[in-house]
Amino acid sequence: MVDHAFADLSLAALYDRLNPWGPGDAFYLGLLREAGSVLDIGCGTGQLLRRARAEGHRGRLMGLDPAAAMLVQARRERPDIEWVLGDVRVRHWEQDFDLVVMTGHAFQELLTDEDIRTCLHAARAALRDGGRFVFETRNPGARAWERWTPDRVHEIIAADGTAVRVWHEVRGEGPDRGRVRFTETYDGDGWPAPRVVHSVLRFLDAGALEDFLTEAGLRVVEQYGDWGRGPLTPDSPEIVTVARKA
Repeated sequence: MVDHAFADLSLAALYDRLNPWGPGDAFYLGLLREAGSVLDIGCGTGQLLRRARAEGHRGRLMGLDPAAAMLVQARRERPDIEWVLGDVRVRHWEQDFDLVVMTGHAFQELLTDEDIRTCLHAARAALRDGGRFVFETRNPGARAWERWTPDRVHEIIAADGTAVRVWHEVRGEGPDRGRVRFTETYDGDGWPAPRVVHSVLRFLDAGALEDFLTEAGLRVVEQYGDWGRGPLTPDSPEIVTVARKA
């Protein structure tokens, strides 16, 4: 399933403004600079790959995303990158990439065990010997969902100059078997009514992540709790994982 916020052209056009370049992007860009070929699973608007190409990356760059509206933004900016519509089941890669990444907490969109297993097996198959699979998830110990409240409104200016406000609200009491359901509401000046998107994210702790990786034939070689490569602690905001073939 693709979140409506990613499938709707008008909402997808707001994505980069809502998610400007930050420390996480810089972390991944450093990895891309060292890799000759890169697969970005769940690439969204392709902001990371576009920046790498703009900086002069001459290797193979491929972005994969199931939301056509997001890839419209990506292709418009950089038609010289391979943009593929779909998920890891649309193609089979065999040792094609030095680096496979999942950024922007895309890993948390994998809601079932089977989704996770399918993705991890595909990522492993895509890696060349010595290659790395790098992704991040929000650490459940930090309880980020408790800050997703309607009073925390984020305002941006859309391309047409109008103000758009966005806020979140968790449905229920919090995680249900590791899954957090919430709404994301968009309200723009002159809009006839707010637009509400219903979403679900899955939270896994470091132990559960390692179990899935091990089952898929991958091993954790580095793990951080933040984008500055700080140690992973029980309440670190992120679980940033670097894995290689076992």
